[in-house]
Amino acid sequence: MLLIPAIDIKNGSCVRLRQGDMDNDVTVFDADPVAVARRWIDAGADRIHVVDLDGAKAGHPVNHRVIGEIVDAAGAIPVQVGGGIRDEAAIETYLDRGVEFVILGTRAVSEPHFVSDVGVEFPGRIIVGLDAKDGMVATDGWSKLSNHTVADLAQQYEQDGVVAIIHTDISRDGMMQGLNVEATRALAAELTIPVIASGGVTNMDDIEALLTAEDDGVAGAVIGRAIYEGTLDFTAARERVNARKQNASGA
Repeated sequence: MLLIPAIDIKNGSCVRLRQGDMDNDVTVFDADPVAVARRWIDAGADRIHVVDLDGAKAGHPVNHRVIGEIVDAAGAIPVQVGGGIRDEAAIETYLDRGVEFVILGTRAVSEPHFVSDVGVEFPGRIIVGLDAKDGMVATDGWSKLSNHTVADLAQQYEQDGVVAIIHTDISRDGMMQGLNVEATRALAAELTIPVIASGGVTNMDDIEALLTAEDDGVAGAVIGRAIYEGTLDFTAARERVNARKQNASGA
């Protein structure tokens, strides 16, 4: 079970949103996203999740410089990046800079053949983020709802060679109301590739719920506001996950 700290970047700062509202409900947690990355790396993070919120709105990478600095700070720790990545050039630039996984969102939904193309061109490096509200996929920084269900698109992307799906329930994201484990579990049941939960992780109860879904294909969770506001102790959560792993192995 991967517990992945999220670093969302807007105007060069580490922020969190509520329900994807980039204009009216933004909390700035730290003006230095690189320092934030170092904090989670020192706490034992196995992966870092970075979103260029300005890029998601603009339709192209905006905060690529600071993201490169995060990659440098992370060293051997994998970094996955999303936000405004809508062409092959952006993907290649990030991968060349040391990003391990690139997360596609809006263009993956609007032009599904794009996923097929880049899945072949960049094998093993593409993740698709499906942001959902009531089972339907949201795009353009969560400002629009598509006509596609999450399950249908995820199955198509699996065939196209993506390595994982990040499933975000935007009705819960940043609201501190708990993770929608059942929706994530249901999606994982439709796929053979891993599903990473996102949106709503609040406390240790959510970690326990995630662990019950691990055998169903839920491989981890992206965690944001809870670890910044302190309702979830990241180190304690990792210890709980590691303890379960040890028990499962008979150690």
